[in-house]
Amino acid sequence: MAENEGSAADVPIKEDCHEQFVGVNKQLLKSPEVLSVLQDSFGPSPSEYIKSLPISVRRRIKALKKLQAEHNKLESQFFEEVHQLECKYAEKYEPFFQKRKAIVASEVEPTDVECDWPSDGEESSLSDQLKSKVKLAEKQEETVAAIDDNVKGVPGFWLTIFKNVDILSEMVQDHDEAILTHLQDIKLVMNSETGFRLDFVFEPNEYFSNSILFKEYFYRFKVDDSNPLDYEGPEIIRCTGSIIDWQKGKNVTVKLIKKVQKHKGRGTKRTITKTVQNDSFFNFFNPPQSIDGEEPDEETEALLGADFEIGHFIRERVIPRAVLYFTGEALDDDDDDEEEEEDDDDEYDEDGEEDEKDHDAEENEDDEKTHP
Repeated sequence: MAENEGSAADVPIKEDCHEQFVGVNKQLLKSPEVLSVLQDSFGPSPSEYIKSLPISVRRRIKALKKLQAEHNKLESQFFEEVHQLECKYAEKYEPFFQKRKAIVASEVEPTDVECDWPSDGEESSLSDQLKSKVKLAEKQEETVAAIDDNVKGVPGFWLTIFKNVDILSEMVQDHDEAILTHLQDIKLVMNSETGFRLDFVFEPNEYFSNSILFKEYFYRFKVDDSNPLDYEGPEIIRCTGSIIDWQKGKNVTVKLIKKVQKHKGRGTKRTITKTVQNDSFFNFFNPPQSIDGEEPDEETEALLGADFEIGHFIRERVIPRAVLYFTGEALDDDDDDEEEEEDDDDEYDEDGEEDEKDHDAEENEDDEKTHP
């Protein structure tokens, strides 16, 4: 009992000591001499180091910065020319994509010549006899498939791709899937002046009246004259999306919630209905907007960055290699790339550890020689 009372009495004393300690620290940090010592212990900052250089050296650094600004302007021209080249080849790729869309949407049936491609797992070293057996088996499969005329094109082509790709599957909700079965194509439309547009082409459906939902991204290629040293390539400045004309009761991007309110004075209750945003892939077409002439805040900038990453992935990966993401082969390639990067990191770490071990061994040898 006595010990417990003694412990309780010590608490105010400890608190007083802590407050005094904090107060002393605050006073010390106000001292220029103490601050100077602390700064010296951490070393000079880069800006302080530059200021400490002789005037002649700082003059040369100005010349280097001017060279950097001129380099950045030339680099911006490089990116503009790359964009023009991408626009040129986008037109050349278009016939392949149109043919793909026609097959997927069952607008045409591919010929035997167009279907002449090795089956999955078929080895190039198969003997002629084995190859003939494989062809016979394929013909039998085609005969069986031909009986079922209800299967048209490639059902669920784009929905399967969306579910296979992690960055897209995270966006797709259960209530989105039925809508995405009506997606027939995703087209890339390049704009030589501003950037690019993604057109999501839908067949007529019960959810909305739009035949195309678009997402457009706008670039800035030029160097900002007010800050020419801060150039890191084309910058996405804004993006816009379609206004979706939802059919009545089919809008999956919002949901209705009911809330009971109680009157403080009367004690009566009433139920109100409120519309709130619902998680959905189709929020992709309603990106965050920044106010013209103002820099976006950190949250908006982060959302725009994530949005552009998705749009860029669709443009650079999904559209050119759609069939491989449908079959999963492109996913294997992506995994291999990630594994190679991880292996490189592991090798680097292992090398570093070995170097440290060797260095420690050398130090031990030196110690043994110095202190036998």
